[in-house]
Amino acid sequence: MRIMGLDYGTKTVGVAISDALCLTAQGIETIERKEENKLRRTCARIEELIREYGVEQIVLGFPKHMNNDVGERAEKSLEFQKMLERRTGLEVVMWDERLTTVAAEQVLMESGIRREDRKKYIDKIAAVFILQGYLDSLAVQKKQME
Repeated sequence: MRIMGLDYGTKTVGVAISDALCLTAQGIETIERKEENKLRRTCARIEELIREYGVEQIVLGFPKHMNNDVGERAEKSLEFQKMLERRTGLEVVMWDERLTTVAAEQVLMESGIRREDRKKYIDKIAAVFILQGYLDSLAVQKKQME
């Protein structure tokens, strides 16, 4: 089984995929679009990746505010969740993504990636953090059940 992690932004979607054992997340790509509401090509690419990697579940970043409120970005993510579930037939789990972009930015800075080049990678890295957080929670649940 493989799980896909998505960092849904206004003009990009970062994509990560788990290994077959669901232990680690790897960044795959960043899907770009010209306008926020133009999602047909984005969804088509996600569906291609689902088939290519044999994905059985999707984890979508849920961008809550630091005070736990659900704002406009989070509402758009919930709409995207419903669209993905309809189109793919897969369960789409919402995962708190607070500070993942900050963490991704920090990793890129520490890696020596120039500021102007970070935009190419940040969403993909954020998707890795979202998916890895979810995979780690599954591992903890599994241990607790043993």
